[in-house]
Amino acid sequence: MDKADALEAFAALSQPTRLDVFRLLIKAGEAGMSAGEIGETLGVRQNTMSTNLSILVRSGLIRNEREGRSIRYFADMDGVRGLLAFLMEDCCAGRPELCQPVIDAIACRQS
Repeated sequence: MDKADALEAFAALSQPTRLDVFRLLIKAGEAGMSAGEIGETLGVRQNTMSTNLSILVRSGLIRNEREGRSIRYFADMDGVRGLLAFLMEDCCAGRPELCQPVIDAIACRQS
C-alpha cells in the first residue's frame, strides 16, 4: 500500500457510518453481511448505505460478492493488512520488540 491508498482508506473511514460499517464487517468475519442486513443493523436507508458501501469497496477495506440477487460484503483483510503494514512500515527504528505490544493488541484472540 502506498501513501495515496492509505489516504483513501483513511478518508473512507473518516465518516461515522462508514466506520460503523467497517467495524461491523470486521466483527462479522468470514460470514460477511448483505447490504440489507448492514443497513438494518445500523439503521441506515438503502440508498445511503449503497453510497457508503461503494466508497468502502473503492478504498480496498471491504469487498463484495454477488449471491443471486443480493450482494454480500466482507472486510477485506488483505486491505486491512496493507494499511496496518503501511502504518507500521518504519516502526521502532529497528527494535521490533517495541512493536510487539501493538501487534499483540490487534491480533485475533481465539476463545
